[in-house]
Amino acid sequence: MMKRSLIALCLAVASSGAIAKDFYVPSTISPEGKAFLTESFSLEAKNTVVIPALADIDGWKNYQSKADEAMVDTNKAIMAMYKPVISEAVIADVPVLDIKPQNWKDNGKVLVYTHGGAYTAYSAESTLSSSVPVANDTQLRVISVDYTLAPHAKFDVVTDQVIAVLDGLTKQGYKMSDIAIYGDSAGGGLAAGTVLKMRDKGMALPAAVVLWSPWADITETGDTYHTLKDAEPVYRYDLLLKPSADAYSEVKDQKNPYVSPVYGDYTKPYPPTLIQAGTKELFLSNAVRLYQAIDSNGGEAKLDVYEGMWHVFQAFSYDIPESKLARKKMAAFLDDKLVIIDPD
Repeated sequence: MMKRSLIALCLAVASSGAIAKDFYVPSTISPEGKAFLTESFSLEAKNTVVIPALADIDGWKNYQSKADEAMVDTNKAIMAMYKPVISEAVIADVPVLDIKPQNWKDNGKVLVYTHGGAYTAYSAESTLSSSVPVANDTQLRVISVDYTLAPHAKFDVVTDQVIAVLDGLTKQGYKMSDIAIYGDSAGGGLAAGTVLKMRDKGMALPAAVVLWSPWADITETGDTYHTLKDAEPVYRYDLLLKPSADAYSEVKDQKNPYVSPVYGDYTKPYPPTLIQAGTKELFLSNAVRLYQAIDSNGGEAKLDVYEGMWHVFQAFSYDIPESKLARKKMAAFLDDKLVIIDPD
């Protein structure tokens, strides 16, 4: 189990010292969850995020480098625990990590992953705490897309990179019905927005979409941006999320459905979607609103909310019971939608 929140470690680099019990710890979550919440988050970390100026490209590169460096020990722990087989690859000129679980057997299916980090941090390599447990629990080959971070690229370029990877997999012999996509946080917004863009371009769509704590509206719109502002142990919108949103998209485009997929048209076909979130996170309204947008317009969607859990708990605290349960539900959902047959 990690001792500190990944986001707090990577993005609040000025934070140091002991972690205080700064957030309410509910009695209704697992002992492991209580311990993680108690030990891993602090108001100091949440309130001490330093984001570069939008035009400071060198500052962004330094910020992103520090974020990746902070994940080295976590990656070592993940590799030791799960023992995946990982290789670097390039698909349609986009770098990816090809992640196979230990003792993997090819069942003809593949899961594409778009990582989180507010569009401005992390990489395919530094987010192994999400992709590797998922590969293990689903027994799927996972292709983690190392898309270009903002502000080095805006949403139009980034969504096209993800589309290129998906299309490239079909050139490797996969049918789109053999492919699912999942993303967490900003990667959740990216996965959902990319699929909308594919649909509007008349392309075949993945068989399923899984979203963890999706940043489905990058504007500060939605009830829990306000009601959970103090309960949220990771993010402050003004310090971290707003500057990152502006790096990813100009303000005039921030309600474009490919940027903020809650504004998409779900009267048209959209793949079956599983959305997971926690009751302690700022993005809870993002999850609820996206679920309602799909479900109320006749699409197939499931909203799976976890008591007392924080943002992307499935990865940040990958070894607690709630995380294991969420990934188990994800695996069952993908088994059904990808029609996975035992390769034996």
